[in-house]
Amino acid sequence: MRYRFLGNTGVRVSEICLGTMMFGGPTSEVESVELIRKAIDQGINFIDSANIYNAGESEVVLDKGIQGRRQDLV
Repeated sequence: MRYRFLGNTGVRVSEICLGTMMFGGPTSEVESVELIRKAIDQGINFIDSANIYNAGESEVVLDKGIQGRRQDLV
């Protein structure tokens, strides 16, 4: 995975961002958690989330997928 600095913050983020808009909705919880864990295993540390994605269900699923690894993610 290639990384870039996020502005002048010194924070390095993966060039690929995992979007979570479909999690907790069209993409099942099981599939979503699997995708999250595979993405992290491949070096993705940049995840897009918003409390409006699927009425907040996306963030509920995201929490399950990142348990124990939150400190490594942006």
